[in-house]
Amino acid sequence: MIYFETMEGTTINIVNTIGDLFGVEAEDGQKVYELVRKAFENDHKVILSFVNIEMLTTAFLNTAIGQLYKDYSESYIKEHLQVTDMSDSGKVALKRVVDTAKLFYSDPDALERSINDLLD
Repeated sequence: MIYFETMEGTTINIVNTIGDLFGVEAEDGQKVYELVRKAFENDHKVILSFVNIEMLTTAFLNTAIGQLYKDYSESYIKEHLQVTDMSDSGKVALKRVVDTAKLFYSDPDALERSINDLLD
């Protein structure tokens, strides 16, 4: 089962959604994003279960979660999205992705300036 709804919200099982133990591809992240967005459009709370996920990349997390900051406020996401069963390294990567997404979507030019400063 890819996802199921309860009184607590919609639970999305990442392994079942992407059909793999490795969350590495942006295309797989897009599948997760679409399910989260559909639930958010119905004002449902979402629980993302990373149970049995063995590896995560920032490419996957950027697409699955980071781009939510383009469409929803930080407060909405905090209230409506819960992540469970994520490894410690996954949590570190997710924090980096969220921090970057908040910066980028609040001021898309800021990230480009930051990159240019690093390259100069």
